[in-house]
Amino acid sequence: MAEDFDVIIVGSGAGGGTLAHTLAPTGKRILILERGSFLPGELAKSSGATDAGVNVDAGPAGAVETWYDSHQRPFPAPAHYCVGGATKLYGAALCRLRPADFGRVAHLDGESPAWPIGYAGFEPWYAKAEWLYQVHGLHGEDPTEGAWSAEYLWPPVTREPVIAQLAHELTRAGYQPFHTPTGVLSHEPADADIIAVRPLLGMLNVTLLTDAEVTCLRTDARGQSVTAVVVNRGGRQEVYRGGIVVLAAGAVNSARILLRSASDAHPGGLANGSGQVGRNLMCHNRVDVTAAVREPHNAGFPQALGVNDFYLGGRRDKWPLGSIALLGDRRKAARGPARVPASREPAGTDDARAIAFRLTTEDLPRPANRVTVDGQGRVGLAHVPTGDGAARLLFRSLRAMLSGTKLVAHEILDWTGAIRSSDYGGTCRFGTDSATSVLDVDCRAHELDNLYVVDSGFFPSIGAVSPALTVMANAIRVGEHLAARLGCRPAARDATPWKQLRPRMARPGSTPGLAVSC
Repeated sequence: MAEDFDVIIVGSGAGGGTLAHTLAPTGKRILILERGSFLPGELAKSSGATDAGVNVDAGPAGAVETWYDSHQRPFPAPAHYCVGGATKLYGAALCRLRPADFGRVAHLDGESPAWPIGYAGFEPWYAKAEWLYQVHGLHGEDPTEGAWSAEYLWPPVTREPVIAQLAHELTRAGYQPFHTPTGVLSHEPADADIIAVRPLLGMLNVTLLTDAEVTCLRTDARGQSVTAVVVNRGGRQEVYRGGIVVLAAGAVNSARILLRSASDAHPGGLANGSGQVGRNLMCHNRVDVTAAVREPHNAGFPQALGVNDFYLGGRRDKWPLGSIALLGDRRKAARGPARVPASREPAGTDDARAIAFRLTTEDLPRPANRVTVDGQGRVGLAHVPTGDGAARLLFRSLRAMLSGTKLVAHEILDWTGAIRSSDYGGTCRFGTDSATSVLDVDCRAHELDNLYVVDSGFFPSIGAVSPALTVMANAIRVGEHLAARLGCRPAARDATPWKQLRPRMARPGSTPGLAVSC
């Protein structure tokens, strides 16, 4: 196999997979390096699975790995090493950040910083990502959402009777429930593997290597550009060269790769002259609670409802609180401290009478919350959470909201605590000041001409919704920038105004705005 590529992408999830899909039509030689493999049984779904460059040995869903907290206590790494990354296990709720999230926001625990790009500047790529991932929704329902350049091309997921009744009762009580924007294909999540990566397997200019763990990056003598990507495959070291190298391994692992790539030119880690690589680690604060409805139901897809009335502040609280959403499966509500324990549920409560809510509040970026790598290459996560106070207020708001309904036996709801999500972000944030950020506005490292990061590590703040759609949209944005850098220009159909597009069902992997010519 040739070792030289135009672009090397590390990771195949929401960021890496989407970026590869954006760049593939350029005809440039692209290498995707995925630490894991296909999930068992998934590879058989692809007609191009045995194409050259694809390792067809389907391994486990993720590598068994241990990380360490600030007290050197080990814990299982919540990382997903497989083609498609974390999107293989997500609920496909693909929400935009709110316009306010792009600005400076005062919270109960402090302040979240402004992004170098505002919502209006980011919106066109949200629209393209929603098309690519076939997001079903309806604009105008959520009081906190920003302007949109086109309606969703697919209607919202149909609410089952019990969810439709809950939405009706909440509306009558003065709230504004909305259909949760959801990426779905034939009632299955639209993930980065099926949507973005799988359509590329038959392309001669795209190579996917699985079971390929990137251990470090090497640079030229002056440390100004990446010259090699070092990979461990089955205990054997392999080296690949690319004109452009893009990290999309996840906020924690991209930081780990940069820190492990320290050299004489970059003694604190690659691209870390600012000392910001690995810092400002954020992860959502989540509370899962289960409630019982008064009559049994058989709803199989109840996540088609969200409430953001408290996102920017409660009816009695001036502070931003966060989002409330129904979980797709009551059994997905976290056991233990994140939900009402079974012992507190009234007798007779079972899955036929249960619905689960997920409350998400924002975690603020703090320099002391960080990723580190020790001399043995072990990952350390130091993190003091924020958002617990907002979570308590949001839980109180949920109870008050449900008290106005006849459907929910709201008296069983109880506060028992919060859990941390695996929605990590912020470890390589972008900005205009190289002293306080790792990446520039195009997500290129300030200190290296050919190194980019497109996972959630680029986030200056994380908001209170899933980061997946924002990562996807940014990957398309950066992909278009890289296509131009590679000398490619948009094809004629890319200039089609969004208002001229008509809803239609597209095959996985087809999207406007991605055809390019060189």
